[in-house]
Amino acid sequence: MEKFDVIIVGGGPAGLFAALELADSRLKVLLLEKGKDIDRRLCPIHGKVGVCPPCYPCGVVSGLGGAGAFSDGKLTLSPHVGGRLVDYLGLGRTEELIKHVDSLYLRFGAEDKVYGLGEEVEAFRKKASLAELRLIPVGVRHLGTERCRQVLRAIKDYLAPRVEIRLGETVEQVLVEDGRAAGVRTGRGEKLFSDYLVVAPGREGAEWLQQEASRLKLTLHHNPVDVGVRVELPGVVLAELTNALYESKLEFFSRTFDDRIRTFCMCPWGEVCMECTGGADPVTTVNGYSYADRRTENTNFALLVSTTFTEPFRDPIAYGKYLARLANLLSGGVLVQRLGDLKEGRRSTPARLERGLVRPTLKSAVPGDLSCVLPYRFLKGILEMLEAMDLLAPGVNSRHTLLYGVEVKFYSSRLELSPSLETQVKNLFACGDGVGVTRGLVQASASGVVAARAILDRVKEGASTTKA
Repeated sequence: MEKFDVIIVGGGPAGLFAALELADSRLKVLLLEKGKDIDRRLCPIHGKVGVCPPCYPCGVVSGLGGAGAFSDGKLTLSPHVGGRLVDYLGLGRTEELIKHVDSLYLRFGAEDKVYGLGEEVEAFRKKASLAELRLIPVGVRHLGTERCRQVLRAIKDYLAPRVEIRLGETVEQVLVEDGRAAGVRTGRGEKLFSDYLVVAPGREGAEWLQQEASRLKLTLHHNPVDVGVRVELPGVVLAELTNALYESKLEFFSRTFDDRIRTFCMCPWGEVCMECTGGADPVTTVNGYSYADRRTENTNFALLVSTTFTEPFRDPIAYGKYLARLANLLSGGVLVQRLGDLKEGRRSTPARLERGLVRPTLKSAVPGDLSCVLPYRFLKGILEMLEAMDLLAPGVNSRHTLLYGVEVKFYSSRLELSPSLETQVKNLFACGDGVGVTRGLVQASASGVVAARAILDRVKEGASTTKA
């Protein structure tokens, strides 16, 4: 029987930073990750024409470093963007954790430069407000896809002699005995035991966590469903904004339905990519990259519609997967459509794309019609936001702008957690995007630190009690 002090499920930012916090203790720590090592995380059709196989697990969203850390590497240094840790920890403690996490990224090789703090930010905010947009100014540190590898290698090298890391290891079940976390059962049927358990499955593991929460009768809350498209346009259109802010956090409430729509994961001079999520029952969705040391001609970003459904709706992840499957059914993967074609009520064709001014960076995307996939309510809101953004940055609402679909964020189910991110099962902690409390690298990393510090405090209290 293998026994550890702490088992961490998931090698994304939350799991890695929990491991970093525990690394220099005397605790015996095991980190389990179902994906591959950093340099083996490859997409077989990246940059090529072809249909997503799909791979399981997908190298884009699974593996050491997680999905967000591996794709673009934006560190959003704000307690108000990228998660809801403030709700659990308060503003002061969240700010302290963000500074701590940022210092660790710097220590392991992140760049010094921070975007979004210049004097021009206020001018952009005023201009955005005239277009009924809310611009949320945040400090952003950009790693870039290739430099993410360097930072992650440095973290792995530091952890390797201090924490046991097992890759290609799926976790099937959380083990609970007498109301306490007891360990995990792996996909190979092996039982691994521990005094403390940290689950940090990421967005890719959100559905698994939802199923485990149901089995263990844990309370789940439902965040809004985030579904939308990825927009691609010439980089020069947004250059004034991205040169100053890099990540332009824009929020809009649709005139027709009053739905909240926001920009997400802006990738200046980057490229659009596919990713496969959903575990053993996968769907293909769309995302974006940008690099530190090379450029394309285009910029891309997501427009996500946040919708809260009423009872008896209880499965936002299933809803998101349903919409993604419609796109997969029509295209074999990801659909792409010119904005002008969508407005004219016609599908895009290879010939129409060829006549366009924007060359798709996702070569495998199939021309089609997004109105056959996304509900009218979502498309109407997206079109209204693109019109508003055009007032801030003329050219956004061009008929040549490309829309890829669909983009879905699988973090809609949120566990009931204590301020230390402990679940209703004692010594079972949950953190990261897959748990629904974070939506980005920095807060995901910070949540791992929260769980690890709670464990260290509890171990220390136990040692004090024993001595007494």
